[in-house]
Amino acid sequence: MGAALGIKSVNPLNNELIQSFEEMTSSEVDRRLSLARSAFLEHRDDSISDRAMRMRRAGEILLERKNEFARLMTLEMGKPFAAAVAETEKSATACAYYAEHAAEFLADQRVAVEDGEARIAFQPIGVVLAVMPWNFPFWQVFRFAAPALMAGNAGMLKHASNVPQCALAIENVFREAGFAEGLFQAVLISSGGVDALIADPRIAAVTLTGSDGAGRAVAASAGRNLKKCVVELGGSDPFIVMPSANLNEAAETAVTARMINNGQSCIAAKRFIVHESVHAEFLEKFVAGVRRLNVGNPLDPSVQIGPLATRQGVADLEKQVAATVAAGAKVLVGGNRMNGPGNFYEPTVLTDIPEGSPAAEDELFGPVAGVFRARDLDDAIRIANNTRFGLGASVWTNDPAEQEKFAGRIESGLLFINGMVASDARLPFGGVKDSGFGRELGQFGIHEFVNIKTIRTVNRRKTAESE
Repeated sequence: MGAALGIKSVNPLNNELIQSFEEMTSSEVDRRLSLARSAFLEHRDDSISDRAMRMRRAGEILLERKNEFARLMTLEMGKPFAAAVAETEKSATACAYYAEHAAEFLADQRVAVEDGEARIAFQPIGVVLAVMPWNFPFWQVFRFAAPALMAGNAGMLKHASNVPQCALAIENVFREAGFAEGLFQAVLISSGGVDALIADPRIAAVTLTGSDGAGRAVAASAGRNLKKCVVELGGSDPFIVMPSANLNEAAETAVTARMINNGQSCIAAKRFIVHESVHAEFLEKFVAGVRRLNVGNPLDPSVQIGPLATRQGVADLEKQVAATVAAGAKVLVGGNRMNGPGNFYEPTVLTDIPEGSPAAEDELFGPVAGVFRARDLDDAIRIANNTRFGLGASVWTNDPAEQEKFAGRIESGLLFINGMVASDARLPFGGVKDSGFGRELGQFGIHEFVNIKTIRTVNRRKTAESE
């Protein structure tokens, strides 16, 4: 595979190179695949209690070294340090959750039958390939790895090329926790090598978190090779505010919901749909909150917004905002790239956004919010569903009847009422439409990558009748 020009750690604060890496050769990847397969064949026979002991230790290591891992995330992709610490802690919760509940989730289920016995078993399938993004470089990986390893599988991580140190650090966490060599490995390769990995017979399934373009490519490859896949893709999440909402709380939460992770989150609120009777008041509070945000060095504890992860991300955001403004939208605050060597973009609020413009139809992956006016509940639902995405949605209303209508009619994989959309190890996570298919987390997440096997014992005295 040769030298990888793109596998390098670059500090988005100043675009200085931290460390570059050689792309793994084909022979090295082959060696690691063989090692993963061998490790799986032993791991699948380990008791769940043994797996749980190691998984709990992985969570403990994350907590013991959370500042170290947080600094690594901040340096590689620019998230504020406090948010990186919280991400490390959240990753530890996934380890603890599946260590505690895997035995329950994987227990055989008995089914009553007339002539004998029947049970459903949940058995591991092999090596699961994970193609992961840079925006939550620890959490995205652990929410796949914790259930996959607890189910008895092995994991192979192809992480985003701009967070190689995070990838290697996570591999080391599992080794230090006592998991066998090869059971969880990072492969430093470019995205061009993913198709060959999926085709390899030693890979049993694949999971991807990323853009809908990447999801289509991986899902197509998995389909050609008849392998199970889960894809969690982009979002253009609505944040709906109705007249009965607590506007102070809604506006304050809206700022966090949009600007979390420097605006680079699939489930960040992106389109703020506000009932016309409270539109002006909400907008005033929301814009004031955005203006107060402190932008700067993400290692500074007072900073709330750091740089975008890549230069290309800033360039893409610039084009999307410019096209939206050219189509007739208004800029209430921000709207520009910030001067300097880093990948900074001003926290921005757009309004009067026309249909068909990027802010109305596409995912803006950065600190840019679009505010829309809705005539009534039906109009709010129409605007919310007027997108090819369907990941998360947040609805702010204290009217029980409205809550039920939104719950039934919003097209999304997650709906939060009077709260910000967030992932939780206990709850299934995923989307509909162009936001992907399959689920991570909760009981559904651990069942995605198991063989759901029917085991039937027939009463031989009734063989003739069964024919």
